[in-house]
Amino acid sequence: MSGTGEVPGPPGWRVFVVGGASGMGKTGVARALARRYDVPVVEVDDIVEALLAVTLPEHLPEVHYWRTHPEAARRAPESVVERQIAIAEALVPAVEAVVANHVGTDTPVVLEGDYLLPRVVTPGGPVRGVFLHEDDEAQVTANYLRREPEAGPQRHRARVSVLYGRWLAARARKAGVPVVAPRPWEDLADRVGRLGGAAAQPV
Repeated sequence: MSGTGEVPGPPGWRVFVVGGASGMGKTGVARALARRYDVPVVEVDDIVEALLAVTLPEHLPEVHYWRTHPEAARRAPESVVERQIAIAEALVPAVEAVVANHVGTDTPVVLEGDYLLPRVVTPGGPVRGVFLHEDDEAQVTANYLRREPEAGPQRHRARVSVLYGRWLAARARKAGVPVVAPRPWEDLADRVGRLGGAAAQPV
């Protein structure tokens, strides 16, 4: 580690996945790693928006779900999580296509988003990554309040995030993908950068 806090040397990956539920700090970490390695960030939200623009609900009903059923976001947290999982599964072919393109063209990128699944990561291979998970609902509520103060405490959203995050974290560990605790925030990017796809372990 250099005195600047940067991870030395070029990355050994072509795609670095930063996954996890909403409110876990993924965007900040992804941007920090992108600056560190001078590579772009691809956000899964952009992939979703592109698919929404070129398809109809009957083509990809899961991807269009939140637009066709806006009231569904207010249902029981467990129900919302089930829908998020279904959307993530539906997006797998699109995500895999983006990953394959960057691996095949040897163009490194940081890939970030709520709908990323651990199966796209190959620990020790060209597609590495981590999943961030904060299990404290009060902390996630505070994260949202700090980011979106005008919305007030978003406790339902925080509950959904923690439940979905647990589901992702369990699958990441099973796949050998590191699961990282966001706190302390100060060295999160360094901790993620050092892992770079190591065997699953709490950090």
